[in-house]
Amino acid sequence: MTTLNYQQTHFILSAPDIRHLPSDTGIEVAFAGRSNAGKSSALNTLTNQKGLARTSKTPGRTQLINLFEVVEGKRVVDLPGYGYAEVPEEMKLKWQRALGEYLEKRLCLKGLVVLMDIRHPLKDLDKQMIEWAVDSNIEILVLLTKADKLASGARKAQLNTVREAVQAFNGDIQVEAFSSLKKIGVDKLRQKLDTWYSEIAPQEEESEAE
Repeated sequence: MTTLNYQQTHFILSAPDIRHLPSDTGIEVAFAGRSNAGKSSALNTLTNQKGLARTSKTPGRTQLINLFEVVEGKRVVDLPGYGYAEVPEEMKLKWQRALGEYLEKRLCLKGLVVLMDIRHPLKDLDKQMIEWAVDSNIEILVLLTKADKLASGARKAQLNTVREAVQAFNGDIQVEAFSSLKKIGVDKLRQKLDTWYSEIAPQEEESEAE
């Protein structure tokens, strides 16, 4: 298995929907989570870059699908934050459509990292996101963020509770505690990404008819 250097990850483009994304080849791993789950901080911690993904005091700033390249053909995708953000309902629906479409139609999507605040896990939209991924046969890594906010005993208990709860989805779901501040779980995240990126990319669809 190749160990990738995530520090060399760089931004490629932002897209309002999948029609504006590059060709559906290589391997993509997407990050999704509620607007206040700490997604940008997790991406910055993963890549050891302070400003790769913008962190904002106003949750919900990620309104586009943002693509980053780790190495050629291996990309990290920052999906629009869902829930919480104070934006018009019409805008929320637009984001949800873009999210659903990406999860259902993007063939090179290999894994989904779902981030949830360890103190408030498995909200309705989190469950919906996991169901979407399981229905699409996509492997999932759940990161329980802000793990430094709980004492180690409480953190462990919450981790076990969530691990038990996700079994009901009948999918390939791994759950880990994570803290951008204390660097808890960063190694587990990198290991999982290395595994996903080491797998053979889906074949490009035959462009010429037989």
